[in-house]
Amino acid sequence: MPSSIDDCAAGLLAHDYVAERELACAVFLALRLQRPLFLEGEPGTGKTEIAKTLAALLDRPLIRLQCYEGLDMASAAYEWNYARQMLEIQAAKEGQRLSSDELFTRRFLIPRALLQALEMPGPPVLLIDELDRADEPFEAFLLELLSDFQLTIPELGTVSAAAPPIVVITSNRTREIHDAVKRRCLYHWVGFPDAARELAILQRRVPGAGEALARQIVGFIQGLRGIDLYKLPGIAETIEWSRALLELNALVLDPETVHMTLGVLLKYQDDIAKVQGSEAARLLEQVRVATHG
Repeated sequence: MPSSIDDCAAGLLAHDYVAERELACAVFLALRLQRPLFLEGEPGTGKTEIAKTLAALLDRPLIRLQCYEGLDMASAAYEWNYARQMLEIQAAKEGQRLSSDELFTRRFLIPRALLQALEMPGPPVLLIDELDRADEPFEAFLLELLSDFQLTIPELGTVSAAAPPIVVITSNRTREIHDAVKRRCLYHWVGFPDAARELAILQRRVPGAGEALARQIVGFIQGLRGIDLYKLPGIAETIEWSRALLELNALVLDPETVHMTLGVLLKYQDDIAKVQGSEAARLLEQVRVATHG
């Protein structure tokens, strides 16, 4: 475990995650206090990547629960193997009769992500990703897990973790998460990086991009985020665009290349139409002035 905020930041950096000090502090405290970490922010800003990086840093397995509309406990925590139970009942008709207690034992239980995270001998990193995509009632199922690192199975009893898993919850804030969930977690808003941190991220994640191109990419995207767009590009788009430009053997940004590759950065046609042409030319001019003085 990291011994300080600086140690935590250095550990993340060693795995190519360039964290601002406030985020490193939130991660450090979540680890030391054994509290779930709730990360909220725009898509593509590195929230999910924190859990992956922590799993690599601490050499822990990563268990990921991807949330979606309609998610319930049968998909998230456990369910009974009804098919196997029926087979047992059919087999028992010719022999000894089965009681209901015998039908609801561990051999008929199918553990899903939440239960798996509690029962692993070496506590894993549990990523509950994009909680805002799940229906609001699902949040109530999480409260026991987040408070006491345990789950109550009515037919069996309570299953508690021998050692608490490291829990990371993410949300893109498409809807508000209930206060009861947030109160059980340490909270941090993951925003867009400033130019210096985004350049550092790009140099680590796409080392093949030359210094000049990397600075132009960051300058252009920083400028894009100042435009009133439906969906601003995140760090994920910065990295993906850089890789695309390398595949095109681009050494510097030029109008034609930007025009052809805007779909890597922007995912809505209205945004692309707003940027194409004069707006892109204006941003390229700003980048040229900034990089050449």
